[in-house]
Amino acid sequence: MILVTGGTGLVGTRLLFDLTSNGKKVRAIKRKSSSHAMLKMIFQALSNRAVELLNRIEWVDGDVQDYVSLEAAMRDVEYVYHCAAVVSFDPKDKSMMMQTNVEGTANVVNAAIAHGVKKLCFVSSVAALGRAEENTLIDEKADWIDSKENSAYAVSKYAAEREVWRGVAEGLNAVIVNPSIIIGPGDPHKSSAKLLTTAMKGNRFYTLGMNAFVDVRDVSRIMMLLVESDIVNERFIVNEGNHTYRYILNAMAEGFGKKPPTLNVKPWMFEIIWRLDKVRSLVTGTSPLITRETARTSSKRYLYSNDKIRRVLNFQFIPITESISENCKWFRQISS
Repeated sequence: MILVTGGTGLVGTRLLFDLTSNGKKVRAIKRKSSSHAMLKMIFQALSNRAVELLNRIEWVDGDVQDYVSLEAAMRDVEYVYHCAAVVSFDPKDKSMMMQTNVEGTANVVNAAIAHGVKKLCFVSSVAALGRAEENTLIDEKADWIDSKENSAYAVSKYAAEREVWRGVAEGLNAVIVNPSIIIGPGDPHKSSAKLLTTAMKGNRFYTLGMNAFVDVRDVSRIMMLLVESDIVNERFIVNEGNHTYRYILNAMAEGFGKKPPTLNVKPWMFEIIWRLDKVRSLVTGTSPLITRETARTSSKRYLYSNDKIRRVLNFQFIPITESISENCKWFRQISS
């Protein structure tokens, strides 16, 4: 039996599709309040066997913050994919991220050890590698350095990784994947999907910043390959390549049949924009679209190496332009 946490999220949904498509026996944890609507929609878009595949998933009510529910979910489980996490760059979500991402991971690790799980695959993030100097290639050997450049999300994922390594020291076999910005079908109002949503509306702005991107299909495939391999107690950056935001936004504009962005937003402009958006969010009671963290990061150039995963698995990534093109079709479809 395979257990997946965070099964209704971006990575978890794709992973459940791939596992069930490969005939695996799968159990997935969900909160009582979680909706399966987006997951079902994605399964239906990916396969004419969607109903059959969905019926292969054994859903159990639970929460990574509730150890008792994890104990029940771990029954007869051999492998765990821990995908559950809160992704936010809104300062008010810091406490929630520390509880879910750190305490939740500690609970998953403890339950996995208690039930003799053969291997745990933890979905971390390149954010957990810290922010090195700009234009410096970051790899798996990067040392975490406390810095104001590290977001609250980055701090939570770094602390979560420490819980996994603590589990390894206690005898747990584990692998950690550190995906970059993930492109894939999902909730248009969450995570990296916001980039596609903005591009679909017609975006005029770009920055000169650079970051790393990857297709969700590659993240899922790599996770499965690592779990099925003899590799244990290592981490891997999962990243198709490093691209400027302008390049990515141009590809999205082309995918939606929109004009490419032409206005370069300078860093000083963002300092004004995120403050104005903070005021707007306070007045409207909604989450800010742009925070101080996202504003400052978008103008900087961070580079991540994918040499290790390509070498170890002889892995070839889906070109990010292909990923963007296919996902533009998906977002057009669900918005029509």
